[in-house]
Amino acid sequence: MKKLFASRFSFNLLRRIQNLWVRPTIGGLENLDKLDRDRPVCYVLSHRSLSDLLVLEKQCLKANLPRPYQPMLPEVDESRAYFYLSQTKGLILQRDRMLSAHRLERLLHWVAEEPNRDVQLVPVSFFWGREPDKEESLIKLLFAYNYSVGGRFRKFITTLLMGRQTMIHFNDPMSLRTLVDEQLEHTRTMRKVNRILRVHFRQQRASVVGPDLSHRRTLVSGLVQTPAVQHAIAAEVEASGLQTAQIESRARHYANEIASDYGISAIRFLETVLSWFWNKIYKGIDVHNIEQVKEYAKRQHSLIYVPCHRSHIDYLLLSYLLYRNGLTPPHIAAGINLNMPVIGGLLRRAGAFFMRRSFRGNPLYSTVFNEYLHTLFTRGFPVEYFVEGGRSRTGRTLKPRTGMLAITLRSFLRDHRRPITFIPVYVGYERVLEGSTYLGELRGKSKKKESPLDIFRTLRGLNSSFGKVRVTFGEPLELEKFLDSQQVDWRNFSHDPIAEPPLWMSSVTTNLATRIASHINGAAAINPVNLVGTVLLSTRNQALGEEVLVTQLDSYLRLLDQVPYAPHITHPQMSAQELISYVEELGLIERRSDSLGDIIYLEGNNAVLMTYYRNNILHLFAIPSLLANYFINAHEVSEAELIEFGTILYPYLSSELFLHYDEQQIPEIIRRWLQAMTEQGLLICEGEAYKRPDSGSTEFVVLNLLGKAIAQTLERFYVVASLLSSNHHHPMTAEELENQCHDLAQRLSIINGLNAPEFFDKALFRNFISTMRQRNAVVHQEDGTLKSSQLLLDVTQNARRVLAADVRHSITQVTRGNQ
Repeated sequence: MKKLFASRFSFNLLRRIQNLWVRPTIGGLENLDKLDRDRPVCYVLSHRSLSDLLVLEKQCLKANLPRPYQPMLPEVDESRAYFYLSQTKGLILQRDRMLSAHRLERLLHWVAEEPNRDVQLVPVSFFWGREPDKEESLIKLLFAYNYSVGGRFRKFITTLLMGRQTMIHFNDPMSLRTLVDEQLEHTRTMRKVNRILRVHFRQQRASVVGPDLSHRRTLVSGLVQTPAVQHAIAAEVEASGLQTAQIESRARHYANEIASDYGISAIRFLETVLSWFWNKIYKGIDVHNIEQVKEYAKRQHSLIYVPCHRSHIDYLLLSYLLYRNGLTPPHIAAGINLNMPVIGGLLRRAGAFFMRRSFRGNPLYSTVFNEYLHTLFTRGFPVEYFVEGGRSRTGRTLKPRTGMLAITLRSFLRDHRRPITFIPVYVGYERVLEGSTYLGELRGKSKKKESPLDIFRTLRGLNSSFGKVRVTFGEPLELEKFLDSQQVDWRNFSHDPIAEPPLWMSSVTTNLATRIASHINGAAAINPVNLVGTVLLSTRNQALGEEVLVTQLDSYLRLLDQVPYAPHITHPQMSAQELISYVEELGLIERRSDSLGDIIYLEGNNAVLMTYYRNNILHLFAIPSLLANYFINAHEVSEAELIEFGTILYPYLSSELFLHYDEQQIPEIIRRWLQAMTEQGLLICEGEAYKRPDSGSTEFVVLNLLGKAIAQTLERFYVVASLLSSNHHHPMTAEELENQCHDLAQRLSIINGLNAPEFFDKALFRNFISTMRQRNAVVHQEDGTLKSSQLLLDVTQNARRVLAADVRHSITQVTRGNQ
């Protein structure tokens, strides 16, 4: 008894001493909600370690959990509630040896004796410093965890140095009863439990720390020696007449220019700096759906994070959140313009690899870059790149660029033993740091050249409040399943990296890009700013009485609840009045009072900048807004007509807003929206038809403003269709049509006083013309000109039905005046 008391006294004393400097981050506590407190609990640790056990005891006390250094429940004759899977052997050169824990063996016997007995095993992972191993490193040979000189001394030093950089993760409980009920021989059951636990720890470590890293010099040398790069070197030698050594030196230079130099010290430094930065300018960062990412990481998928790109801080924010949530920060594709003195080196050590804007005309550089990415994918490194290419200056998701996706797809066709999964990420800002920079471009000025110094110019606004940031991880997209749905024989493609890509690759890559963009939009985060902005920008003068604004916001919130756009969408749990007060505190709206009440309005720069925030969520209201527009010119419309019109126009809406519905779903989606709008009184259902409410009613005002949400999108469509139809005797090329659409839309914007330069954005017209060609609404003739088809007339006719008469007349007049 005295010996037991002395042991506990010493243990508790050591725990208190260690807690003076060890401050671990805790993960996985939600997994312990599944514990049955009436059944015994036993913790499983990967390695025999007193410091790990001390940390575990402290955290169990803190979380009111069963303690590992205490006896289990009275019915179990065990003085401790933990065991290890391995322990160190040897006096000088110590190495971890697997062991079969006697406590586990006794627990299995105890469970097998009675059918109602069970023991819950809780694997607990510890990460001191969370640094991946370096292959071929002298430091690893001397001090690696699994083969070290002076293991206890090394762990003591690690505890001292990494006490504030430690993570402990509780994993899902595992039932011994379930395994015993398989009625295997006792020895086989014992081996199976040990095997399951070891695999679990190995997967957990890979998801948190990442795969082992090659030294950068080793990686660069390996890239130059790959068959693909050697073939490109030989081709360059033949084309240039230079010596092989000279071209190899050039290839090595390219590899050094590209490759990251990932180091945990840079990650820790940035974590400290960014923690201060986020707390300084933001009220908080809300993270949603990250648990599904952790599951894919445990399954050892190569994860590719594909966020929307709204700010220069997107990539810093994502790496920071992943690290703080126990996941490996990704290797990030960065433009070569970021590779500046000091900053470039820090970013490279934080995982950035650099790429030139264009590979055209340089096959050697292209091959080296492709091989570098192939190395990352096949070794399981997480990677991050932006499919939009550059930052969105309008707030909407831009048309994806397919370059990085094509490289990824080509790599997977070569070697698909390790699954690749895309993780869409939506980053929603209530106020974007570069708002003042974007303001000029939103007013129609030429786009400024991107510069990393932009972020430093915004630091002058650190005293301002930027609200919250919401980061939502969208629906993962497994590349193997996607290819199966697109091209069933994709596995037959040659594994030779030098072989030409298959003919179907271009269309599949385009479809993949579109799917990823729709998944990003499917994770949109609604916030008070973009919701209030959506309503106010739907009015002629960007102003509403407070009561009307409250009514409109209440209606929008109910509609979003009734017909959720996608499972990953998030919106604030606030009342309409709280939304208004919140945006007012941020200084983005103004208030004016008179004897009739308060008016909420947008003024000056905020009126322009708010279009940016509205565009973040415009796609969520695309279909209900389209339906509302049908009642501008018609008092009553049949359900069949609404479905027919909606089905014809949906592909064009989807191509601009990257909506995530399949076209086959549209009839059912329209019916759901009609039901929701009817329940709110925005429409009146009479048999097979729908009527709009009385024009003097509040519901009519709500319906009318709802229709204005995508009015400009429909007007752009009509500009293109009207211009093509009116110029059928003088066919134009796609570029000529795009330029004329831009000029006419700009004129309409001035005539009608629209304060929205995106209305005449060339990229939007280019995308619409491309969709018309894909859907055969226009025919591309041999001379390169476009000719309208009967399908275009149908689109034009339907567009007429959803536009106000004065808008149609204005567009027609300008179009005819251009002939």
